[in-house]
Amino acid sequence: MTWPCQLRCWLTPDNVRRYSVTSRPRRISTAVHFYQNRQLELYAAKEAQRLTLRQLVFFGRNMNEERLIKSANYVRTELPVRIAHRLRDMQALPYVVMNQEGVTNVYELYWSAFEKFRRYPQVNTIAENESFCVFLRGILDEHKAAIPNLSLGLSLASPYLSPDRLDSFMRRMLVSRISRRVLAEHHIALSKTLALERDGDISPKDNVGIIYTNLSVKDSIEKCARFLRKRPVDVDRDAIPGSDAPWSEVTIDGHLDTAFAYIREHLEYIIFELLKNSFRATRLKHPDATVLPPIHATVVSGENDICIRFSDQGGGLLSSEIKSPLDLFSFSHIRNATRLHDSRLGALRTISTSSRGMTATVDEQLKLWQQGSDCADPEQEAGVLPHPRIGIGLPMSNIFATYFGGSLELVSLDGYAGTDVYVRLPRLGTNLEGIEV
Repeated sequence: MTWPCQLRCWLTPDNVRRYSVTSRPRRISTAVHFYQNRQLELYAAKEAQRLTLRQLVFFGRNMNEERLIKSANYVRTELPVRIAHRLRDMQALPYVVMNQEGVTNVYELYWSAFEKFRRYPQVNTIAENESFCVFLRGILDEHKAAIPNLSLGLSLASPYLSPDRLDSFMRRMLVSRISRRVLAEHHIALSKTLALERDGDISPKDNVGIIYTNLSVKDSIEKCARFLRKRPVDVDRDAIPGSDAPWSEVTIDGHLDTAFAYIREHLEYIIFELLKNSFRATRLKHPDATVLPPIHATVVSGENDICIRFSDQGGGLLSSEIKSPLDLFSFSHIRNATRLHDSRLGALRTISTSSRGMTATVDEQLKLWQQGSDCADPEQEAGVLPHPRIGIGLPMSNIFATYFGGSLELVSLDGYAGTDVYVRLPRLGTNLEGIEV
């Protein structure tokens, strides 16, 4: 039985009063959410209006005040629908899962955001839109802890859910989170662009909102490699064995002039995480080398897709805990035993309770590494502080790659070689967001 049915049978007025006195008081608001949810049902009955990258670019071009107001009200009315679907998803979880550390925190965050959006008044003027952008930024900041809290809670709940159900739930939650952040951050960026033009300043010409219309794949690979090669050897705090040899060089071949319209944060996060894993695996595989084997990146520009292959000599992915490369995308301890490692759970607890949270961007990691440095520009110096491994990078990279209909495939060549990773991203921008309702 799922929680909503159990809770409705149990939630009599006497039980609610008794619960508020004898049990943990922070749960009572959640209980009321399940019991009094007529508004949630109205929103959850609506379908999300999925968009394509091309639609986002087309609407964002030649922005004016009228179009910006329309964008604001679309975001204002669309986000509570998407949040409502995820609240319904969480309500369908078993009671024991919803009681896990972190999961209820996320539910409360989502419920609060749903109520705020539902009650937010219509935007009619540019001044009201400026206030709405401040409101959106506040919601985005409040939800920085959602990813580590979800990952922690569902890892602890892994014994109570089948791997398929757990991974399906996490995918829906994370894809939906990306979709909401895309809409909110795109609108904020469009608002800033119009403000620049209104003040007579020159606005960026290579991007529309958060979408870069001429994004160079080669430049993004070189940028990520440059940042990663500045890290100290023991950046992950786990004393990996090996020499003090510099990190591997990254060679790039193929169609080097490839450029396309895409969200730069998504592309660079994927590249950053894949290279980071290759760097680490290569050092572990060659502990005595004075010069580590290079990592090769090949870019292929097709008619409909952009493909990137990363090849390393890190020995492959399979181990006693990982039987298939696909298991690295899983949040279930049955498929990926590392999900319940104490070090990982401890790191997730630290991040989920910190003010910085986690936004799954490259800039976030650069700023973290840079703490304590006098350099204020992460483009100039990647920083030196360690960053604990929490097992989020590959699953999030997979979700970013598939969000607009792309793919990420891992091929493990165990032994001398290592791993080949194939990233395919659509170049036409005509695929709908991959959110599930």
